[in-house]
Amino acid sequence: MKYLHTMVRVTDIEESLRFYRDGLGLIESRRTESEKGRYTLVFLHAPGDESAKVELTYNWDPEEYTGGRNFGHLAYRVQDIYALCQHLADMGYTIHRPPRDGHMAFVKSPDGISIELLQEGDREPAEPWASMPNTGTW
Repeated sequence: MKYLHTMVRVTDIEESLRFYRDGLGLIESRRTESEKGRYTLVFLHAPGDESAKVELTYNWDPEEYTGGRNFGHLAYRVQDIYALCQHLADMGYTIHRPPRDGHMAFVKSPDGISIELLQEGDREPAEPWASMPNTGTW
């Protein structure tokens, strides 16, 4: 058995790519558009790791998706949790669970999917992150 990918339904493919690709730094590896099926699929992976992919599914006919929190979360190991959280915050995304401990943070995609960021290796708690409270749910 081999893990292939996780599928996440999105409501705005461009805003989702801004988050996953431009914000998190994932790389687009494949895109499929189906006129007959009326959908677009975009597969992304972390730099240097094509084995675990995220499939963004955009259905062209509008639908309302609820319960994004029920999905759980996607998790990524990162080289510099503070730099990535700052980058995402600078892009206008809320860091719902700041990396107070230097190890773990949560942010949400435009569709409410929780993304867990885990620091690779040890990291000392640092300000301003160490003093930041949680915001909303994660």
